[in-house]
Amino acid sequence: MNPEFLHRLQASLPEDTVLVGEEACRVYECDGLSAYRQIPDIVAVPHEAEQLSRIVRLCHEYEVSMVPRGAGTGLSGGALPQAGSILISLARFNRIIEINPHQRIARVQPGVRNLAISEAARPFNLFYAPDPSSQIACSIGGNVAENSGGVHCLKYGLTIHNVIGLRIMLSDGEELVLDDTSLDGYGYDLLALMHGSEGLLAFVTEVTVQLLPMPERVVVVMAAFDSVVSAGQAVADIVASGVIPAGLELMDNASIRASEDYAAAGYPRDAAALLLCEIDGEGREVDEYVKVVGSCLESSNARSIRLAEDEVDRARLWAGRKAAFPAVGRISPDYYCMDGTIPRHALPEVLEGIQCLSDEYGLRVANVFHAGDGNLHPLILYDANIPGELQKTEEMGGRILELCLGVGGSITGEHGVGVEKLDQMCLQFNQDELCQFHALKEAFDPQGLLNPGKAVPSLHRCAEFGAMHVHAGNLPFPDIPRF
Repeated sequence: MNPEFLHRLQASLPEDTVLVGEEACRVYECDGLSAYRQIPDIVAVPHEAEQLSRIVRLCHEYEVSMVPRGAGTGLSGGALPQAGSILISLARFNRIIEINPHQRIARVQPGVRNLAISEAARPFNLFYAPDPSSQIACSIGGNVAENSGGVHCLKYGLTIHNVIGLRIMLSDGEELVLDDTSLDGYGYDLLALMHGSEGLLAFVTEVTVQLLPMPERVVVVMAAFDSVVSAGQAVADIVASGVIPAGLELMDNASIRASEDYAAAGYPRDAAALLLCEIDGEGREVDEYVKVVGSCLESSNARSIRLAEDEVDRARLWAGRKAAFPAVGRISPDYYCMDGTIPRHALPEVLEGIQCLSDEYGLRVANVFHAGDGNLHPLILYDANIPGELQKTEEMGGRILELCLGVGGSITGEHGVGVEKLDQMCLQFNQDELCQFHALKEAFDPQGLLNPGKAVPSLHRCAEFGAMHVHAGNLPFPDIPRF
């Protein structure tokens, strides 16, 4: 790192804002994808936008690349430090600026925790809908960067559907306000472009979200099945019935047992699959929808169906699902969480394919799904202490994503690409599409300073990856792009 740059950086900021040295910086060596680690050279943790502007302008002047970081809960290596870069954490931007119950909006800084928004809005009988499983810790700025969803995204949408304004800072320190509150939109939809941009285009310094009224009534239905195929059919039947559940989650036996041991949620441990269906709305409407859902579950051969008895019971059922990831961590030294999206009708086929890959690689898999919108999270269980097992796990994970593409799906639903899925980006998008991604990046960040090497692969990398697949005969589907 340029000594002059570091000197000017330290001289222009409070002492606690700039961290250097292995001991101080080690805590920032990875995000939630801990298999990839790199201790950053410098970490900056500004308190306010004016300090962030100083940092960014200095980086622009000295052409120092920047790695934005939120709460560090990301699962694709998007906040992985890089040699020669400065990691910039916005964790101290944690103030709720305004809760406006009349307009039903909240203005918050990017470091505010997802759950904290709903907690602040609750006295006004309002809530913020997107609820990732990590909502107790993940930040709203990170949610924007990854376009996060959660168990209630089927009815209420992803982050992109619930954010109506952003304040951003470009790589040269210029600030822009992106607003979607006017009735007549015009020009490019830059607000949508920022969602899922993974820190490649700008820093998010303020977020305005819409708040929704708390539903009058909420009912959770839990159904157990003797086969995952039957549970998948129930998902298709419920959606086809016209009912839009607030949440529709599926777990296989491995994740059921792990979650029950961890959270004591009341799950049937011997079920092959478990479906959680939450229905909310007005009282009589909910009653009618519960009848329709019950009929769908019965016709799909659910072996047991029960309704949550009260609010405590409802919270307990959801706690088991949201604890699935840490629960699996108790039964395996390590696990690798995948994130792909598939058409709902392909669920049985993909589950069968995952089981075949599990047998082929000799690695156990626990499956949890945002079943309503086809977002699946296979957890591959492995032991990083066994030489070569991490590499085998990564290879299997890549095959699972290619399986998703093969049935018309996508390589990610809400975890992003980061450094994890760069090769699979070469399969999902062709050369012209990747060139367009690079052109967008250059328009916002012409020097390429923001989070380089993440999310969008180089054409050279794709050429090498495509050639490797062709040579190995490992073509997951016929229309793989060749570079």
